[in-house]
Amino acid sequence: MPKTETLEDFYLKKMNWLPDNLKKDIGHFNVFRTEDCVGANKQPPQYTRRDFYKISLTRGKHLYHYADKSLEISGSTLIFFNPSVPYIYQNQSENPSGFFCIFKEAFFTERFRGGIREMPMFTPGNKPTYALDKAQDKYVSLIFEKMLEEIGSDYTYKYDLIRNYIMEIIHYAMKIQPTETLYQHADANTRITAVFTELLERQFPIESTSQRFELRSARDFANQLAVHVNHLNRAIRLTTGKTTTEHIFERLTSEAKALLKHTNWNIAEISYCLGFEEPAHFNHFFKKQTNLTPSSFRN
Repeated sequence: MPKTETLEDFYLKKMNWLPDNLKKDIGHFNVFRTEDCVGANKQPPQYTRRDFYKISLTRGKHLYHYADKSLEISGSTLIFFNPSVPYIYQNQSENPSGFFCIFKEAFFTERFRGGIREMPMFTPGNKPTYALDKAQDKYVSLIFEKMLEEIGSDYTYKYDLIRNYIMEIIHYAMKIQPTETLYQHADANTRITAVFTELLERQFPIESTSQRFELRSARDFANQLAVHVNHLNRAIRLTTGKTTTEHIFERLTSEAKALLKHTNWNIAEISYCLGFEEPAHFNHFFKKQTNLTPSSFRN
């Protein structure tokens, strides 16, 4: 899968320019009309994970490949994308229209209790699409228009106001039943494998003794993705030829080797970071994977 698309990548592909304050403002926010971002000279999107959030009001017919699903979208639809899940959309309308906004998680840091990632529509595995009727489209469009007006203003507190607009869209969507028309796609197994790999890699590297590897089993990942564990295991085996557990253990062993080789943490600290309740359990795991004890490998 292609590398994660950054905000810099997005602006260069879609706009062929970079905002002056992009590097300075880690809580970056911007809002656009869809019509301004499509055309013959715009680079097509790739199926990949982005390092920013996106909320989109889409009109027309589209096919969204999102995680392990393909979503057939028709009419007005509100869609929420988070940095944990790779996606791509294929426009199937001649003149698509709508709005979208993009922002980094830090845009809400210390201003939103619990973090934006904990809202249902941004949780990996939950449904991200909300079909809108004409009245709902008009309501949400007006909020986007307000954001477009504010982003171009010199009002001192415009970003506080924009945060309120985003939260209004989120709470409005939460009152609507999420909708999905699932479209069976031949590449669904590849997509779910890609999401699994992303979630696995996002837990690394371990950089402090207080950090801990949490998703340690196939069931943990299945729960995170809201799929049955058998479905996850089957998709990964068909795509890679290895089991989910084999992938987890290989990555866990690789990180264990790195920590043993490049840190001065003791064995107990490393075993805790890697999710083992007891150092003896870590010793048993590591020896089974490498034929060496952690101490022998370090020495």
